[in-house]
Amino acid sequence: MIEVRVIDQAHAEDIRLPNEPFLLSGRMAVSYTDGQWQYEALYAEPGQAAWQTFPDEHYDYEAMKDSSVFVGAYEGEQCVGLAVLQPGFFRYMYLYDLKVNKAFRGRQTGRMLIDRCREIALAQGYLGLYTQGQDNNLGACLFYLHTGFYIGGFDSNVYKGTKQEGKADIIFYLDG
Repeated sequence: MIEVRVIDQAHAEDIRLPNEPFLLSGRMAVSYTDGQWQYEALYAEPGQAAWQTFPDEHYDYEAMKDSSVFVGAYEGEQCVGLAVLQPGFFRYMYLYDLKVNKAFRGRQTGRMLIDRCREIALAQGYLGLYTQGQDNNLGACLFYLHTGFYIGGFDSNVYKGTKQEGKADIIFYLDG
């Protein structure tokens, strides 16, 4: 059974949960019309989907403990999921990172992490959470929408001049 809890000093090494591959199965196209965001899931042609793994972050508990909240999903004593929260510049707390071991995806682990993160944000006086997902990470974008987030913005310029040029960020919000 999965238990979700704030990671304390005694479990500081758990924040170094390695990243695992995820499927890039398409792209999310968004539009803003008449004050409403719409989206369309554009799935890759058969054989065109690819796997990607983000580089590991090498988080440092001591350096980050005053500016971040680390939330872990545990099966027994094994950390199988991680969420990192940071103060937002406005009334929403920032979900800086969210990852779940591949073997625990599709088992509500991510949803449990999100639920606990929302509780933490509300307890700290925030209206909810916000995060971002790359438009080419369709699985993550759909996950956020299925867990109650809604689209609140789009940044088509963020990757200009980088190796990621051509991608965009979709900004997601989750109210309390």
